[in-house]
This record gives sequence, structure tokens and C-alpha cells, in this order.
Amino acid sequence: MTATASTVLPARALLLDMDGTLVNSDAAVERVWRRWADRHGLDGDEVMKVVHGRQGYASMALLLPDRPMEQNYADNARMLAEETADTEGVVVIPGAPDFLASLRGLPHALVTSADVALSTARMAAAGLVQPDVRITAESVGASKPDPEGFLKGAAELGIDPADCIAFEDSGAGIAAARAAGMRVVGVGPRAGFHGPDVVVEDLTRVRVEAAADGSLRLHIG
Repeated sequence: MTATASTVLPARALLLDMDGTLVNSDAAVERVWRRWADRHGLDGDEVMKVVHGRQGYASMALLLPDRPMEQNYADNARMLAEETADTEGVVVIPGAPDFLASLRGLPHALVTSADVALSTARMAAAGLVQPDVRITAESVGASKPDPEGFLKGAAELGIDPADCIAFEDSGAGIAAARAAGMRVVGVGPRAGFHGPDVVVEDLTRVRVEAAADGSLRLHIG
């Protein structure tokens, strides 16, 4: 549903995706992946329908199902280097700086399909401070839509997944959070197609209220 002024969600921790949720990196993602699509004779528009939210090797496995995974992993490493070097047009999602600042001292984590280098570069390009707890590509053995990253984030924070709310923009990410047993706030235009609990245009109308018992109340709208 679309958020209204009365949308309030209880939680004990928040798990935040990066690309499309805190940082708008669509321009850089498009450049890198459309070049990859051209190299492999694939339709760029069809490729872009797949790649958001997933680690690169997982997207490649879907797009080139007959190719050995070893090639996907090698290609993924090259793509990550390209993406890390290309921060032109990487900008902050409106409301993200204030929202992240409001979470200082409260249980929250970054859960991203990017690796450490890429997430560091993009958060810096957007002028955002990274959360203390970060689950990156190096932290997991399976890409979103597998729930491993979100489950690890909850475990790192010591919070039951059912008491966590995930913020996501992509179909793969929303599916991963759902599979982890979490409620989901969908951020941006892609999110609404994938059944999150609430959809917001950006983070400007999202705020968190902390109670004395450690619980959180997420106000949206």
C-alpha cells in the first residue's frame, strides 16, 4: 500500500539496502550493464529488468544460463571494478542523510549486494555516512533474492527477523526480505510492483521514534 499520514510500523531494528534505497546509482548501473549487454549481444532493456538488487554473477547466471559460473564470477569482479570507478551521477535519495542521522545509536544495518569497495565509493559519492553494521557481498554466499544477507544483518544486531523492517527498492531485494520473515518498506518507483508492506517515493517522510524499552516506531507519511 502507499503510505498515509497514519502509517506507523513497530520494529526493533531497521535493515537498509543501498542502491535505489539510500543512493540513486541508476545512471552508473545503466552505463556499466548496458555495455556488458552489448558485449554479449543481449537486449539492454531486458538486462536492466534483471540486474537491480542482485549480485552481478547472479544476474549473469539468469541472463546467460548456459555459461559456466566461473566465467560469471570472473566477469563479476571486472564489473565491480568498473562500477566502483564510475560514480558519475551517483546521488543521494532525498531524505536519506537526515534519516540515517536519526538512526545513530539505534539498531540498524546496511544490507547490500555491493562489495565493500563499491558500497564505500557510492555512499561517499552521495555524502552518506555508513552504518556501523554492514552486510556486503563478501558477507554472504548467496545473492538476493536469497534471504541470507538480511538474516545475517538481523543476527549481527541480535534482533529476531520478525522484529526487523527492511527498506528495499528492487524485486530481488523485497523477495529476500520477505523470505527472511521481515516486513518491507518499498522505496521508489520500482518497489511498488513487488508487494512491499508500504511504498514511499523517497525517505523525506520517514522518521523513527525510539521508546525507552528499546523498541522503535516507524512513522511513514
